[in-house]
Order: sequence, then C-alpha cells, then structure tokens
Amino acid sequence: MNSQSQSSRIIVGVDGSDYSSNALRVAGRMASLMDEPIEVISCIEKSNRRLASRFESEPNRYTSQLSETVELLVEEALDRAFGNSRPPGLTVTVRFDNPAEALVDESRAAQLLVVGRHGSGGFLNQPIGSVSKACAVHAHCPVLVVPQD
Repeated sequence: MNSQSQSSRIIVGVDGSDYSSNALRVAGRMASLMDEPIEVISCIEKSNRRLASRFESEPNRYTSQLSETVELLVEEALDRAFGNSRPPGLTVTVRFDNPAEALVDESRAAQLLVVGRHGSGGFLNQPIGSVSKACAVHAHCPVLVVPQD
C-alpha cells in the first residue's frame, strides 16, 4: 500500500460482533461521503497465539487456523453489514496484536477510525468497551464510536 492510500483511508476495528457490523455500516456511509477506501482491521491477541503455539511443535498450523477463524468472523460481519454490496476498495487485514494498540497504531495513517461501542455491562458496568475507550483517547485521527442500535 502506498503512502497516499495509507493516509487516505477509513479504518474499522472488527471483532465479528453485531457491534462490528454496525460500525461497518457507518464506515460505509462515511467512506461514500469522504470518497475514501475502508480498511478492516481485526486482531488476534498475542496471548492467544502463544497459547495455540504450545499445543504442538507446529505453531504455524494453529496460527493459520486462528487467522482463518478470524477471517470467517470478519466475513460474517461484512455480510451482515453490506450483503453483496460491499464498498469499493474495501480491504481486510488480520493482525496478531492487541486490538487497541493495533488500531491506535493504524490511526496514524488514517482519516477516520470507526469502532463499535460494546460496553454496557462487563467490568464495572462500563458504557464503553476497553478497546473503544483506548481508541477514543489515544488515536491519531478522529474516532467515531458506534452504538449497537
């Protein structure tokens, strides 16, 4: 990817949830308005990769299986969001990294970062999830946090 296309893109953090599909729909509308391509970023936590690599002496086999599973979750979220009408120029990247760190890093070369809100439960009944919160606080570009509805 050249530097022009890297700095002219909308990043969407996707974990396969319904929140992700909503974030994708909003990102699709924003991409159309801004005339920018979408790059979907989905992450596999490093700790999950290390765990899988301990089961056998062939960590690549499990790393590949984890990556394929994440790609399927992303495809399902994309199908829910767009059906057969995906935005032009949409790309998907799967990273072995902490999601918040990866999205903040990717935001350095983006016009907009879009994430789902999650939250409303879990630890201390927080209204926003930890990844969304970290992105909102630390991203290097504007962040759009999309609620479930």
